[in-house]
Amino acid sequence: MPPITITQIANSFSYGLKRDYVSADQISPNARLAAIASEDQAFPDHSGFDWDAIEKSIKPKKKGKKTKIPLGGGASTITQQVAKNVFLWQGGKYTKYLRKIPEVYFTFMIELIWGKKRILEVYLNTIEMGPGIFGIEAASQKNFGKHAKSLSRAEAAMIVAAFPNPKIFSVKPMSRRVAWRYPQILQQMHNIEDDEDILALIK
Repeated sequence: MPPITITQIANSFSYGLKRDYVSADQISPNARLAAIASEDQAFPDHSGFDWDAIEKSIKPKKKGKKTKIPLGGGASTITQQVAKNVFLWQGGKYTKYLRKIPEVYFTFMIELIWGKKRILEVYLNTIEMGPGIFGIEAASQKNFGKHAKSLSRAEAAMIVAAFPNPKIFSVKPMSRRVAWRYPQILQQMHNIEDDEDILALIK
């Protein structure tokens, strides 16, 4: 795991820094399944980029009609998020465009060198899960007073439901966004949990 990331340094000035990196066997399969179900259901199959989701996200909207990307179908994959969280920086309005080229490079290299299990482990250890809180272990301790390996399905879904803005969407007290979204994530977890490729990643 990286000793510290740019995002963690930036957040530490305003919110402090709470994190506790743990190995894959110390993370509940429920947490790994919730992350895939919510953030990137094509994770086992793509090579770092979900081209179908990217195409949907840039497709011109019909006049008077809102385009929705379904749960688990965002254009930014788990691998891309790891590249951004570990090696780069969070994008402001303009700097996010400067990040795109190195993000492509790091996404490709991560997929090539690490493999899916390692990518998922790093993702769940480094992603922001609350103000100054990074990683599933710190989030589990803060919200439920337990280790990440003991998270139930519902608890894991609640934590993940706070993405993509855990500074605003909180688990405790539960924000309306989390209350609305985590049952959807639970349903998606049920829908994908028998997929052989996903089972290989969460065991």
